[in-house]
Amino acid sequence: MEGLSKLTRSEPRPLPEFGFTDAEGSPRTIADFQGRPLLLNFWATWCPPCVAEMPALDRAQAALAGEGWAMLALSSDRAGKSQVEPFYKRTGVRHLGLFLDPRGAAARAFAARGLPTSVIVNRQGREVARLEGSAAWDHPDFLKLLRELAGPVATPLQRT
Repeated sequence: MEGLSKLTRSEPRPLPEFGFTDAEGSPRTIADFQGRPLLLNFWATWCPPCVAEMPALDRAQAALAGEGWAMLALSSDRAGKSQVEPFYKRTGVRHLGLFLDPRGAAARAFAARGLPTSVIVNRQGREVARLEGSAAWDHPDFLKLLRELAGPVATPLQRT
């Protein structure tokens, strides 16, 4: 299966400071997704391996959405929404949100060496794994691994 051997686990570590925008140009931060497991995917429409993995990433979002996952595909396309939105329509991407990093600031904050690069963030907001290159994110083995990497669900304290 494509990509599983390229995934590198790490001890949970804090995320760097970074920001990005949504499709409407509003600033967003990781705090907007607090408590949710995340897959940050740095990509671009001009990157063939990125384009190849987007349908699988979209299907993974659909498969894991009910478990709180957010696949944040952060496009580094300079034309932003006007370039990414038609790409989503043309390729049938329906489950991913449209998020933009047109200056590559978020990718630089994570020291991404190339595109695509994906960073797995657990529910506690810590990086726990990363993968450089494309992957079959919707493969059952990947979905199982993502569920493991998500970490425990916070449970409310019970009064006694």
